[in-house]
Parts: sequence; C-alpha cells; structure tokens
Amino acid sequence: MLALARKVNQSIMLGNDIEVTLLEIKGDQVKLGISAPKSVPIYRKEIYLQIQEENKNAVQEVDMDKLKDLFGGKN
Repeated sequence: MLALARKVNQSIMLGNDIEVTLLEIKGDQVKLGISAPKSVPIYRKEIYLQIQEENKNAVQEVDMDKLKDLFGGKN
C-alpha cells in the first residue's frame, strides 16, 4: 500500500484521468472529492463488498433447467 500525506485542497492523480482531492478534515473524519470519467464506477468499500456478495448469490441461485427452457434448449 502506498501512503501519501496531503493537506486540504491538495490532490493525487490515479492514472491520467482520476483526481482525488482532500476537501476537509474534521476530527477523525476526512472528506475526499473524486473527479473521474462517468464510465468509472465509484463506491464506498462497504457498498462495493455488498454488491459483490449479491452478485455472487445471484449466480448461485440460477436454475439451469429454467435457463435452458428460456433459451429453447433441451434437458
């Protein structure tokens, strides 16, 4: 892991098109601003992990027989 020190209103660049700016520090909370192309999804990690878990569960719940019937396959 790379650890960088930044002051308020200072930024770091991720690649050529993602900028992360330190906006505010209040006690133990830090506020970040992220500028990135709309094609780059940005999530809080806890939300990202929930999405991953839901995707994993959705794949496990697929009924292959129903899926084959849907697409005209034979059992």
